[in-house]
Amino acid sequence: MSDRPATTWRLTGFGDEIDPDPAVQLAVLQAVGAECIEVRSAWGVNIVDLAPERLDELAGLVAGRGMSVSAIASPVGKAAVELPVEHELERLGRAIAAAHRLDAPYIRVFSFYRAEGRTPADVRDDVLQRMSALARLAERQGVTLVHENEKDIYGDVPERVRDVVESVGSERLRVAWDNANFVQVGVRPYTDGYALLRPHLAYLQVKDAVAATGEVVPAGDGDGELLETVTALRDDGYEGFASLEPHLVVAGHSSGFSGPAGFGRAARAFRALTERIGVGLT
Repeated sequence: MSDRPATTWRLTGFGDEIDPDPAVQLAVLQAVGAECIEVRSAWGVNIVDLAPERLDELAGLVAGRGMSVSAIASPVGKAAVELPVEHELERLGRAIAAAHRLDAPYIRVFSFYRAEGRTPADVRDDVLQRMSALARLAERQGVTLVHENEKDIYGDVPERVRDVVESVGSERLRVAWDNANFVQVGVRPYTDGYALLRPHLAYLQVKDAVAATGEVVPAGDGDGELLETVTALRDDGYEGFASLEPHLVVAGHSSGFSGPAGFGRAARAFRALTERIGVGLT
């Protein structure tokens, strides 16, 4: 009988968590067994601001390693909901151009911040108008948006993530699941959110967090119910990406950083977790 796992997921990760230089990003990702990269920034420049010639250079580096791009980790929707819808449509247009150049199937997006004193109910209509506009553009351009449950945006808890995805009602708007972010807003990810969001889940982002402090820790070391989550995904037949976003040194508003050593630590922790349940990572 074969020793190969029955289920295999594609390991990827946020390259700029490792180093600003994409050549270093790719080398470390390959060293931890990943065949893909998720691109948030390269050479210290956010993906939506990279010049065309830099995108070409990045594409060449990825191809030269025999790797591929799993997603464009854009900042689209990580903005005030009071801004005109055109503001984020323009940024999404640049993210889509990057996705096409790098052959990335997914673009990460968010569902907007609200001004102090405004409630989620106050901004719901404005959020849905903007998310619908983003989804329509994605439909026209043949890319899939994955909504990340970032702390303090409209869709930071499972019920509102589902509200966004189901109210927009587009096959081009799916869910990027992040256990640590749920922990940081007081949610038990698997217990409170898995059944609600599994029908829409298309992409897994991997990090964990401690409920008492919000500190981000390697997978399995916090309160993010990672074991329960990955076991359920295995049992549900999930066969997509697992993207490392460790945030072990810096967990900032717009980015995070772990360094090569921290990234390796995070990769080993996640691989130990998946090996425990018989899921392979390639």
